[in-house]
Amino acid sequence: MFRFLKNKCYDSTKIEWNHLLFSSKDLWKLLIPIMIEQLLNSLMGMVDTMMVSNVGSVAVASVSLVDSINTLVIQVFAALATGAAIICSQYLGRGDKEGCNKAARQIFLTVLVISVSLMLLCLILCKPLLRLIFGSVEPTVMENAIVYFLITVVSYPFIALFNAGGAFYRSCGNSKFPMTISVTSNILNITGNAILIFGFGMGVAGAAVSTLFSRIFCAVVVLFCLRKQKQVIVLNQYGKIRPDFSMIQKVLSIGIPAGIENGMFQFGKLAIQSSVSTLATYAITAQAMTNVFENLNGIAAIGVGIGLMTVVGQAIGAGRKEEARYYIVKLTWYGELVLIFTCLLVFILCRPIMRIAGMEQNSADLCYEMMIAITIVKPIVWSLSFIPAYGLRAAGDVRFSMLTATCTMWFCRVALAIYLIRFCSFGTMGVWIGMFADWTIRGIIFTKRFLGKNWERKKVLS
Repeated sequence: MFRFLKNKCYDSTKIEWNHLLFSSKDLWKLLIPIMIEQLLNSLMGMVDTMMVSNVGSVAVASVSLVDSINTLVIQVFAALATGAAIICSQYLGRGDKEGCNKAARQIFLTVLVISVSLMLLCLILCKPLLRLIFGSVEPTVMENAIVYFLITVVSYPFIALFNAGGAFYRSCGNSKFPMTISVTSNILNITGNAILIFGFGMGVAGAAVSTLFSRIFCAVVVLFCLRKQKQVIVLNQYGKIRPDFSMIQKVLSIGIPAGIENGMFQFGKLAIQSSVSTLATYAITAQAMTNVFENLNGIAAIGVGIGLMTVVGQAIGAGRKEEARYYIVKLTWYGELVLIFTCLLVFILCRPIMRIAGMEQNSADLCYEMMIAITIVKPIVWSLSFIPAYGLRAAGDVRFSMLTATCTMWFCRVALAIYLIRFCSFGTMGVWIGMFADWTIRGIIFTKRFLGKNWERKKVLS
């Protein structure tokens, strides 16, 4: 398949091989820190959950309920960061540093206003919102959820500003710096958890405070460093930034479709979870652990896709469409190699991890069966269903990506999984059959879109 794409998707005679925007060395220099950052964020999240679990089942339930809301909000910020990376990359591809800096200032303002508004809204509606969504939970769980939500909501502007700042650096080809901040922040978060949860006995409040301060650290460091003059993007004199609504519209034209796509994905997961919750307890446990493993074995390849947005954005901004095609193929192949390695590694480690976690034998056996299927199927169909889409978004083809991902998610993954679980007694394997079908169909659609020319005609910058 990859050889077919290489031969059919771009005209090598139109590429200036001696003047590529990114050499293979440059690509790996960009991609490796992003992959490390994504992987460590995932691992640190697992450690964070394990530490909270020592407080008790009430704490775990409270944190998991609130995090289902927080994840949706963070996806909004991730979508805005996507818009930031694409717009700044395209300006830099044009060689327009002044335009890039103007865009960065408007992105900063947009992100700040949206994140502060969400924070205030959630603070005001905290109790009614939690009772509306999780009204049937036990009173002790609700009390802890309210405490955790009130504290973590304050971190919204900080995580949003860090995501935007990290996108600015990555759009310039510097992915090492945001990785360093993120890793340091995660270490601070884990350390804070240990001190506040176990040292001071603060329970979920301790976990929330630790998360808040780690996110404040991220935002403060990245905003302080963006003030330095000897770099491509410089942000200072924040109080003098005034809205440029035409630029804000460009940011939102990418951010809103990406946010809808991310939001629909999270709602789809919740819809599937409602069917999984009807199964036996051992099956629910097995599915939860399988989700952790599946997220872990694909996170590095997602990092390749994130890096692809910078590469394609600069190529499109420079008017090098054939080179953009070349990079999409090349990085899809890189992503496939990374995916094969991580799938095999996680598969080898899953049995020992399940033993360390103390899983019951029937849950562990079911989890292992699902991991066999995932390890076989995922390297075959996953890369084409996700990585080229990052390149299409970088070119401005965000609405097609949103519609495709939303339709395949709901009409294939969610519908098929619910049908197989509820009416065909497939159990948790029905979730993964639906997932495999989604990946396959999505991969076919995105490959066809990529081989065509429509995505090249999209414009982010006038």
